[in-house]
Amino acid sequence: MLTEDIRAYLLPKAFNAAVRAGQEIMKVYKNSDDYDIAVKSDKTPITIADRLAHNKIKEMLGETRIPILSEEGREMLYDERRNWELFWLVDPLDGTVEFIKGNNEFTVNIALMADNVCVCSVVYVPYLQKAYIASQGMGSYLLTDIAPSESACYSYDEICSVRRRLPLSEHEHESYRIAVSRSHQTEETMQYIDTARAKRDNVEIIEQGSSYKFCMLAEGIIDYYPRTTHTYEWDTAAAELILAEAGGTTRSLPEHEPLRYNKEDLHNPWFECHRCM
Repeated sequence: MLTEDIRAYLLPKAFNAAVRAGQEIMKVYKNSDDYDIAVKSDKTPITIADRLAHNKIKEMLGETRIPILSEEGREMLYDERRNWELFWLVDPLDGTVEFIKGNNEFTVNIALMADNVCVCSVVYVPYLQKAYIASQGMGSYLLTDIAPSESACYSYDEICSVRRRLPLSEHEHESYRIAVSRSHQTEETMQYIDTARAKRDNVEIIEQGSSYKFCMLAEGIIDYYPRTTHTYEWDTAAAELILAEAGGTTRSLPEHEPLRYNKEDLHNPWFECHRCM
């Protein structure tokens, strides 16, 4: 667990890096003719926004002298990172497919990992100007009206002064809401949804992209999220802590085990998430 002094130093670094990266993303987002889309070796798309956001985060987090494992960084061999005691796990633009489609559902994910467990995280939703923060054992929080800014310089006290503890009571609802990935649905996903339907009369399906689904769970907007297509560790680490500190759970499928991080293979297993009920 982080000491208060370390948290007061590292959380603003991550927070401001995410907000500044959000500005880089939004500048590109407003000019859809200049996305400079390419396809990576794993067949997923990458845009100039991914690269610009990565560079901004690397520039800011580099000041901490803590190593960075980023989706858009150079490939880190397992032998190089396997003994890291502390590192940043970063997705500069989560939801690139949704970004390209222009539906606003993308995030910046920054997780601080200690002994391969997330101990502090920031998830920023630049289009919605919402930021989520969490520290292990200290709860998770929502901050609103956080506009993307190339000069973001929030202090620890400023961050703490405007945060709201999650979950939020105003999101209580009668239906059982299930989130599904907008662009990554499978027959297996539908099977888990059918199992949930069989137990309840009033089920509502909500399509949503990126790690924002975890944040919706943490807020209390949705209740359940099954994922049966491939994801990477940087897709989940930061947001999983946001959900966990709001009382929710994330477990692998079908084993129902905690997700593990900094594995030799950075792919996640299938998983499901539940909000605190």
